[in-house]
Amino acid sequence: MIQSETYDKHDLYELCVQSPKDLVPLLRAIHGDNPITLGEDFSGTAALSHLWVEHDQCKAIATDLDDESLNKRGEHQRVTKHLNDVREIDDQCDILFVGNFSIGYLHTRDELVEYLKHARSRLQSSDGTFICDTYGGDTAFTLGGVHRAHPMPNGKLCRYTWEQHEADPTTNMVTNLIHFRVEKAGVIEFEMEDAFVYEWRLWSIPELRDAMIDAGFKDTQVYTKLADALDADGNAYVLPVEDGQEELSDSYIVLVVAKAS
Repeated sequence: MIQSETYDKHDLYELCVQSPKDLVPLLRAIHGDNPITLGEDFSGTAALSHLWVEHDQCKAIATDLDDESLNKRGEHQRVTKHLNDVREIDDQCDILFVGNFSIGYLHTRDELVEYLKHARSRLQSSDGTFICDTYGGDTAFTLGGVHRAHPMPNGKLCRYTWEQHEADPTTNMVTNLIHFRVEKAGVIEFEMEDAFVYEWRLWSIPELRDAMIDAGFKDTQVYTKLADALDADGNAYVLPVEDGQEELSDSYIVLVVAKAS
């Protein structure tokens, strides 16, 4: 391996893992109105928040405990950043989003319900919407890796590996790892093992929905990760999974949604 240069793991994460350009219209479609303020809890680099505020007058509130991640993108006048526990932030928002399976940082049901109650208190209108993602299906507790290759602006290739390293179906605790490898013409130039390590409680769809109701939300729905289509004006629209637009695959990623009232 030729390690001629180094790469920042957050840059590689944004290249290989995140897709804010797809997520912004999806979140807006799920909300169903004209949301102005996004709350992004467990925000990491706040990439979603920075893209959200490209819409006129939109604002975002990004919260994370990792200073390096949170300040990766610098400051923006319409992005408020909190280096803090998400349960201690009271800023009001129209949508509160928890992505990248970060709801799993809450390991017990009591912690989950407590957080969801707090999240609901931050939604400033009757159509306020809380959204989080989770994964599941037949392979939810299967060990092993998923590999994908992503082109880089410099003509190189970043090979990304998501590895489920440990999984205990008796507790629903999982340990997931992310690895990166940069290649050029088949030659490995840079490799980063265990760039990110996550120890999560994998919450199922019914568990999340039940906890949301116990936290005071009035309605819950499930959506797949991508918008179904665009309308005549180019706006994304979506249908809940229950409305029969499709069945979940054997291995799925979904958004679980709760309306404030």
